[in-house]
Amino acid sequence: MQAYIAIIVFLIVYAFILSEKVHRAIASLFGGMLLILLGVLTQEKAIEHIDWNTLGLLVGMMIVVGITRRTGIFEFLGLKAVRLAKGEPIRILISLASVTAILSALLDNVTTVLLIVPIVFSITDKLELNPMPFLVGMIFSSNVGGTATLIGDPPNIMIGSQTHLGFTDFIVNLTPVVLVVHVATMAIFYVLYRRNMEVSNHLKAELMKHDPILAIKDFALLKKSLFVLSLILIGFFTHQALHLESATIALSGGVLLMFITREEPEDILLTVEWPTIFFFIGLFIVVGGLIETGIIDSMAQWAMTATAGNFTLTGMLILWFSAIASAFVDNIPFVATMIPLIHTMGTLGGISQTGLEPLWWALSLGACLGGNGTLIGASANVIVAGMAEKNGVHIPFIGFMKFAFPLMLLSIFISMIFLLVFYF
Repeated sequence: MQAYIAIIVFLIVYAFILSEKVHRAIASLFGGMLLILLGVLTQEKAIEHIDWNTLGLLVGMMIVVGITRRTGIFEFLGLKAVRLAKGEPIRILISLASVTAILSALLDNVTTVLLIVPIVFSITDKLELNPMPFLVGMIFSSNVGGTATLIGDPPNIMIGSQTHLGFTDFIVNLTPVVLVVHVATMAIFYVLYRRNMEVSNHLKAELMKHDPILAIKDFALLKKSLFVLSLILIGFFTHQALHLESATIALSGGVLLMFITREEPEDILLTVEWPTIFFFIGLFIVVGGLIETGIIDSMAQWAMTATAGNFTLTGMLILWFSAIASAFVDNIPFVATMIPLIHTMGTLGGISQTGLEPLWWALSLGACLGGNGTLIGASANVIVAGMAEKNGVHIPFIGFMKFAFPLMLLSIFISMIFLLVFYF
């Protein structure tokens, strides 16, 4: 009986998330509390299933970014990209997309699009261009860039937290294929849009007059922020050797930056995306209900039977299934369900944690890149669409999907070749 309750609650939460009629944080918390009230989980068991390392990493990085954005460094990077592109619209698109990809890898893709999209509208307004290709470029590059590192995309944060994999592991194993996917995607953007972006020399000249250095509002704060960011990145690269969790590194950096800047904690903590944090809390509890009632074990046994225990076939199934599913449902709850499933498959198949690594890379690539398939596939997509609406630009669901879905399939095909050559 409890298994049926866990499944029904899980499906109800998913339905609310997909419908967007109820905020996803409320939907996941509603599901989590319902499982506790109905006796599927005790309060103690529910708390055990919350991944505090994921939450700590997110909060720490949100604090650091919240302080750093006050310096104007992100506006500086946007204007610098324009200078490098010499005012040519298609080059600006590719430059901004590349900046977005890099920032998404070093910060996270949700934060990055919040910082870059206003710059996109500022530039397209000055050049009198349709912002749509630029916005689609930001969506793609944020999800592609976020795939490259442990901290770039929430699914990677969750995978890293639940496995022995560290910051360096993600860079070494995923960055090469991410670079190939980004270059291939940008080449297609160049071919499709280069002739539709004619701009007068006068408008280009006006845009080029803007000095990027004037975007920096506080040089003293910038130095402190870059110092702490450098320490955090060093910490991420060495956290396995230091036997420290990634959340410890991020939270220590956040606290250190608040300490040396003497900012008011009330102001800084307001920059944390608390709805996202509570969404994760509820989600971990809902998935915990599936684990405790044996649903995850049953799914793992089915998957092992379907692939007849063939490791390569299992990896390809995870890659393609993750990609297609993540295009239509938010990749965060999907990955939260898949992580314990893969762990159980490893236990049933007698595979060590090290032996499971290729499956984690397949899950990461499928879930993160698959999020590009539709407007609801990843949190960054939804945020860009919302910001576009506020600026009077409607991104149609079907219109986006017609363009994005084939590109997403191409990125997964490239990932499949990469995995088959190097891991399977």
